[in-house]
Amino acid sequence: MRPVLDIVALRSLIAVADYGGFHRAAGVLALSQSAVSQHVRRLEKSLGIPVVERDGRKTRFTVHGAQLLEEARLIVGAHDAAVRRLLGEEGPAAATVVIGATEHGADQILPVLTEAVREVRPEAEVRVRIDRSARLTEAVERGELDLAVYVTEATATAGTPVGALPLRWYAAPGWKPPAAAPLPLVAINAPCVIRRRALTELAARHTPATVVAEAGYLAGVLDAARAGLGAALLAVPGGQSPEGLTPRRDLPAVPPVRLSALARRGSEPSLIGAAVEAVRALLASREAGRAA
Repeated sequence: MRPVLDIVALRSLIAVADYGGFHRAAGVLALSQSAVSQHVRRLEKSLGIPVVERDGRKTRFTVHGAQLLEEARLIVGAHDAAVRRLLGEEGPAAATVVIGATEHGADQILPVLTEAVREVRPEAEVRVRIDRSARLTEAVERGELDLAVYVTEATATAGTPVGALPLRWYAAPGWKPPAAAPLPLVAINAPCVIRRRALTELAARHTPATVVAEAGYLAGVLDAARAGLGAALLAVPGGQSPEGLTPRRDLPAVPPVRLSALARRGSEPSLIGAAVEAVRALLASREAGRAA
């Protein structure tokens, strides 16, 4: 008999990926960390394959786990879309609005999006997802997200331009690049627009560089930079330095990265319009503050 995948466990698996670990996933799902761990172990037992493994103090997905994650998104997305169709727009599912954003600037973009949604739909439950841009646009097209803000260059999907994020170099305080070696960089795993921008700009300035540490999510890049492993090109709205890092003005300037918004087909126009304008206003104010 073939295994049956528990959709509750699949939701926990997705949350672990989206929020960068078991602890954060547990908080979002309003579960204990042990419950989330049990859900993932249940999936491993059902399939007979390892899904996650420890990497120092962090958890990362195995090859099988990454494959399961992709299938989990399809399964949960299909399930939720079916429920929405069965209940109709006036059913309980209509009271939930799901928004997503790329990690770059998410700490400032998501609160603005959430507030904009609640002003138009005060009764709505707002859920958020942080992910890579291509996954966000795919999730919108599958009906899993109502709106996503993503890096324009990261996907061929055409959205609505909302502004740009400045890119700056950062490193640990006191960090110095090696005198006679390629410049060590830390970056998100390829494909990544900001990683590509960093390498391209350095190559144009005839500055040899190599990625010495990479991570699937921004948190890992920040940890590696704080550990002094190399310099990182980061998108930081308003120019506020990430905790534990300092700007590196000795490295070449890189043009801002553009952001776009994509709405689910059939989304409420007034809701989407308010959210898009809120993000535009945020990014415009940050750009004005940077130029002042």
